[in-house]
Amino acid sequence: MNSRHPSSQTVSAQASAKWRELLRDALFTFVLAWIVFGPITGLQLKGLDFIANWQRPLWLAVIVTMGRLLFLTALNTDWLKDRLQRSAIKTAQAATVQTAQEWKKWAIISAVAAAVAFALPFVFLNNSYVMKSLLLAMIYVLLGLGLNIVVGLAGLLDLGFVAFYAVGAYFLALGAQHWGLGFWGALVLSPLLAAALGGLLGFTVLRTHGDYLAIVTLGFGEIIRLVLTNWLAVTGGPNGLPVPAPTFFGLEFSRIAKFGGTPFHEFMGWEYNTNMKFLFLYVVLFLVLALMIFWVYRLRVMPMGRAWEALREDEIACRSLGINPVVVKLSAFMMGAMTGGLAGVFFASYQGFVNPTSFTFFESALILAIVVLGGLGSIVGVIVAAFVLTLLPEMLREFADFRILAFGILMVLMMIWRPRGLIRTRRPVFTIAER
Repeated sequence: MNSRHPSSQTVSAQASAKWRELLRDALFTFVLAWIVFGPITGLQLKGLDFIANWQRPLWLAVIVTMGRLLFLTALNTDWLKDRLQRSAIKTAQAATVQTAQEWKKWAIISAVAAAVAFALPFVFLNNSYVMKSLLLAMIYVLLGLGLNIVVGLAGLLDLGFVAFYAVGAYFLALGAQHWGLGFWGALVLSPLLAAALGGLLGFTVLRTHGDYLAIVTLGFGEIIRLVLTNWLAVTGGPNGLPVPAPTFFGLEFSRIAKFGGTPFHEFMGWEYNTNMKFLFLYVVLFLVLALMIFWVYRLRVMPMGRAWEALREDEIACRSLGINPVVVKLSAFMMGAMTGGLAGVFFASYQGFVNPTSFTFFESALILAIVVLGGLGSIVGVIVAAFVLTLLPEMLREFADFRILAFGILMVLMMIWRPRGLIRTRRPVFTIAER
């Protein structure tokens, strides 16, 4: 008998061992899933008593177990192994290199996407729910671009980014209440205030790295939230503050002028629409985002952007090249904070009211998730992730009880399968033409 070819008894023994291992794994998965889902979905609080409903966690455990079995079965196929190996090679690359032809294709796709994004609010002008959802998604795009400078480009883990968001929103509310400041004034001054606060934070965390930096910035965000909650005489505490509606050259977007101006619809000779204010904010925010995307893209290829990426990769090597890490860190914190302050102004005008519950740690986690899921340093990835994480929960409101659970599962899967994010950083390739 040829020893190179195993006997039928050996093959059957190996198959039996694989099946036993598969069943043990399925049993372990079922028990673990039931333990995890049981307290979360199986117990419902009613007054001071708990109502047990074990069918829901049981079905969830069965679904997870079946998914695990299907995955392990498919993992043994040669086709999937080959695909996983190719994917591992791609994810190991920090950036995707593109030729000039590919850049032209991406430019055309970006132009079409921008045109669609600009036209969407005009299509859904009579639908308040869609208008508000689109505007909120655009605000999170702006927040994601700001945090992408700090985390994605400079590699500084900031868990208190929501503080600059709150500063911009409250600056508009307090400025309107005490100094007669309007939307346009806050749009110019709030980024300067947020940038100064970002520089102050950056100066205090110059010697911290990694987890220590994350803890300090997390504490900074909580300090700002607690100040807004407890300083009743200035911020109104939990009751919050009203925010006046934006105006355009004195034209108001209400049915009747409240501040002595002229309603916008009367001046234009149009029929009044309650969503006109949201349309105006969307158009202004779209222009601000276009300028912000162009600015960030240009910064990435300038010496400052290169210094951010050098700091992200290795601070010691960055110092050895003669780059001052103090200036690099402060510039990243200040520019990211400036963007957060801008987003806060748009959020306050959109909501017409601000209070501390809008600026919790979950907001910082959501903005960080947008950056991580989109791809560290990737502008297109941040835009896509912001729309997905903002609009998808609105579409799945029937599953609101499982929103955080689905969010956590999505993060885990992304870190396993695409650790570089949905869309990795893309860099051009330069070739020398032959004469």
